[in-house]
Amino acid sequence: MMKMSFEVTAKKLFGVNYERLIRTLFLELVVFWGLHISGLRVEIAPSILYLMAGVFSAGVMWQALSSDDNRANMENMLMLPFEGRTLVFSYVAALGTYTLLTKTAALLAVVWAVGHWSWAEILCSILCALAAIAAVACLYPLRLGRTDAYAFYVRPASRRQTVKVHRRYSVRRYLFRYLMAHKNYLVNTAAMWGVACVLPVLLGQMEARFVLPIGFAILSLNTPICILLSCDPALEQAVRFLPGQGKAFRVPYCLFIFGCNLAADIVFLCSWQIQLGGISPLHALMAAAFALLSAAGSVLLEWYCPIRGWKIESDLWHHPRKYVVPAVMLLLAGLASML
Repeated sequence: MMKMSFEVTAKKLFGVNYERLIRTLFLELVVFWGLHISGLRVEIAPSILYLMAGVFSAGVMWQALSSDDNRANMENMLMLPFEGRTLVFSYVAALGTYTLLTKTAALLAVVWAVGHWSWAEILCSILCALAAIAAVACLYPLRLGRTDAYAFYVRPASRRQTVKVHRRYSVRRYLFRYLMAHKNYLVNTAAMWGVACVLPVLLGQMEARFVLPIGFAILSLNTPICILLSCDPALEQAVRFLPGQGKAFRVPYCLFIFGCNLAADIVFLCSWQIQLGGISPLHALMAAAFALLSAAGSVLLEWYCPIRGWKIESDLWHHPRKYVVPAVMLLLAGLASML
């Protein structure tokens, strides 16, 4: 029974014949070997390695357990006769395996390749990741005050709510409602503001004209707000189907991302001014330019290259495409610093 329950979730995540898992492990091996033979080395303390492995694994595991896409799968399993402990262990084991082998392993492959590690440190990093996954699996049900299998079922939000009727449509209104309905998006945005506050401490030893563009590029990495079409296929279909909706949606969506990026850049500039000083109107203009360019790039990627074939929301949040716009912004940051 436990094997059957495990395979129901595992095959959804990894493919019927686990082909998706095999492909992911092969790519992780290629990344590790390519970085290892490149000779690139970075000094990283073992405590930082353990912290990265634990925190990253905990975050991915929590996202996997909270994913709306898992609701239907869990609902189907709960409709069948089941033994509570067996279902919980198999479900958690499948998501934990997914977290460790497809997400944490990718991070560890990069860190292991560029650092000097002993076998004991490598083993400890794996144990930290496993401990974090187990801790999240134990803590997650407590948010509902339950410890049975139903605590892992993400119930859909009630549709019986009063909505103010407006005479005209507003994409901006829809985006803000969507953001308020997904609190994890707000948490990620708040986390970016926290990063903006810390960046002057990390980068303040260099001149502002070199570092500020790099900071703006880093702060464009706000993944959730840049995947609204990819995470909602029904919305994408509606936008593409109706005439004129491309332009009607893309412009407000671009302005929405621009506002989010600009808010983070303003926090970054204020933090820099308070801690180091020297911010000029030119820096503020540069922040607006980077925020607008990164917003436009994110919208174009969503429109022309949406992410498809994902299984749970964590696949969207950690898709390699998330690094395309920040990478381009970093190149522009290098050009801006030279100018």
